[in-house]
Amino acid sequence: MSLAFDLSGCLSARLGDGALEESQVLVKAQSLRPALDRLSDLRSAGEGDPEFLLLPDRRADLEPARDLAFALNEACDDVLILGTGGSSLGGQTLYALADAPLGPAHPRLHFLDNVDPFGFERLLDRLDLEHTGVVAVSKSGGTAETLCQFAVIVEAMIEALDESRLASRVAVITEPKDSPLAALAERWRLPRLDHDLGVGGRFSVLSVVGLLPALLAGLDAAAFREGAAAVLDRALGPEGCELASPAAGAALAVLAAERGYSQSVLMPYVDRLADFGLWYRQLWAESLGKHGKGTTPIRALGPVDQHSQLQLYLQGPADKLFTLIRLETEGEGPRVAPQIVDDPRLEYLAGRRMGDLLDAMARATAETLIRNGKPTRTLVLERLDEEVLGGLFMHFMLETILAAELLGVDAYDQPAVEEGKVLARDYLAVMQRD
Repeated sequence: MSLAFDLSGCLSARLGDGALEESQVLVKAQSLRPALDRLSDLRSAGEGDPEFLLLPDRRADLEPARDLAFALNEACDDVLILGTGGSSLGGQTLYALADAPLGPAHPRLHFLDNVDPFGFERLLDRLDLEHTGVVAVSKSGGTAETLCQFAVIVEAMIEALDESRLASRVAVITEPKDSPLAALAERWRLPRLDHDLGVGGRFSVLSVVGLLPALLAGLDAAAFREGAAAVLDRALGPEGCELASPAAGAALAVLAAERGYSQSVLMPYVDRLADFGLWYRQLWAESLGKHGKGTTPIRALGPVDQHSQLQLYLQGPADKLFTLIRLETEGEGPRVAPQIVDDPRLEYLAGRRMGDLLDAMARATAETLIRNGKPTRTLVLERLDEEVLGGLFMHFMLETILAAELLGVDAYDQPAVEEGKVLARDYLAVMQRD
């Protein structure tokens, strides 16, 4: 399984004079060959940073995650996933792949990634805590939002259940070291899965952080990693600098930024990839936005944003690089009965299937952008399943760290975010004194 991005809509052969030449993208991509070789050596050695590259080849850590998922499935109708940012977005994206409603064999998942008290309390009021599970996710074990959520929910569950039953309903995922969350887990002897020490939150989707929600939804966790491994094999191999590769995607983004394309729009025409756009937004922004560098990621969804944003995309500032993802939906979905749309003005819909319209709109948007001189790359998926989605995750993670290599920034830290966290704690301390 490989993902073949088509970059021709970003190059001069289609956009005209003044646009990037294919040779420019290839030369920049080839400059990443030493970086790709380093990553290949790391993977072969089976240790070192970035550790997320080692996850596709692992399987042993899935067994305790399966056991926990089974126990929660047996006991719960609803499971709350507590976490924010990378501790939540990957799991949400994987969960979107599951069929809904899931049926009696799998609980409903609720991803609580904010601390707005109105929505939080409204959800708790609707739940039967007797049949509710909780998974708290924090890499550091000190995330304020997650600890706040956890404290509130555990108190409610202690009131509703015998305290001795907490361990059958509540679990945590955190690093294997001392932390506030680890201490709380120890206090009540809660099940605990280890968050990989060398895997940052926004790169953790293929770890148990993302795969436990997938297992709760009945998805094939190993298949996600198999898809990621297939993309990794190709990306780090001899064809790793070709136009369809993550290296070429990184080169394209950096070259476009040098020409003033300061925003990157990811626009899938697939509802199940709506959350993928949110995951990508954090990955790209938090990894590259440093020292005055980086581009602004924009999450769009077709055809919704075709109606709400396309005017700006076509005639607004020429500062956007577009990536459109579509699934082959021609001939799929319910059919429009001719006797219902017998108005001559609706003849184009008569006998068509819903997937025909989605396919036509996706292709039309891509072509319209290109005709109007907007650099647009496309990816057409034959199917969307665990293997393909795992490959998508790996492609964009590689693209991000390779773009960081070209920009000369550290893809794995987020110093500005840490400053805000410290300041929030200071504000809380002032409230307490007052």
